[in-house]
Amino acid sequence: MTSAASDIWVGQEQPTDDTIRDLLALVRSAWAADGVGPLSEQALLRLRHGSPAATHGIARTRENGPGNGPENGIVGYLQLVPDDGTTVAELVVAPPHRRRGVGTALGAWAIERLGPARPLRAWAHGDGAGAAGLAAELDFERSRMLLQMRRPTGEPLPAVRVPPGVAIRTFRPGVDDEAWVRVNARAFAAHPEQGRLVLADLHERMTEPWFDAAGFFVAERSGPDRLVGFHWTKVHAEPEPIGEVYVVGLDPDEQGTGLGLALTIRGLAHLAAAGLPAVMLYADETNAGAVRMYERLGFVRTSVDVTYER
Repeated sequence: MTSAASDIWVGQEQPTDDTIRDLLALVRSAWAADGVGPLSEQALLRLRHGSPAATHGIARTRENGPGNGPENGIVGYLQLVPDDGTTVAELVVAPPHRRRGVGTALGAWAIERLGPARPLRAWAHGDGAGAAGLAAELDFERSRMLLQMRRPTGEPLPAVRVPPGVAIRTFRPGVDDEAWVRVNARAFAAHPEQGRLVLADLHERMTEPWFDAAGFFVAERSGPDRLVGFHWTKVHAEPEPIGEVYVVGLDPDEQGTGLGLALTIRGLAHLAAAGLPAVMLYADETNAGAVRMYERLGFVRTSVDVTYER
């Protein structure tokens, strides 16, 4: 048990069902206050499904720490997960308890737990001033930017031009699973997160309430039949209904054929037909080609997610 603030208790816990419920409520309150989700989808999946890879640090008001009263009073949460020689952290503080040392206490707990020499990378979703201040206080430096972009669905879309010999259809659960994992690995071989997904990760996402195979498009090249690309869309119900270009992937052999654009447009048309007012996506700032394509389709930058490293 450690603390950087006299009235805050911070420690590792294995969340119970009740604690998970309280933490998800904390995430929703921060999302409503900031207009951006404080945790990534992967972090939320680890929390909800009890991933053994994750370490959970929970901040409570000291009078409500374990052994000192009822199990409530949660004011902050930090998740740690190992990642190829470093550790990745994501953190959220309850809006009414900000600027009271909660974020500092969680960050100091993580550094103490890992040791000051251990590399640590932290995500700041929305790139707010509070995150930048906390990063400076704990000696983190800005390292990577992930753009969030949006477009209204009412804007017209270009005609879809599918390359010869390729057909676009919807994903077939239980049939296309392994083929999708293979093409995803080829498409994102150099990506630090997406390229590492395995069959269990796909199946975990398929159990989520938002999963809809009708919005999961795959491109198949004939002779021999094989998947060569995909556009997986997603619909968010909160804090406001919005569609998402969840992930677009293309086999490296299909680069330059126009298939990536065709898949993107097919998914955007699907989300527009669903009656959603807008579509969002995330794009790495360094992926200049993808950013230019999205801008040509009417997407504009609306916010930034940043990683800080120590």
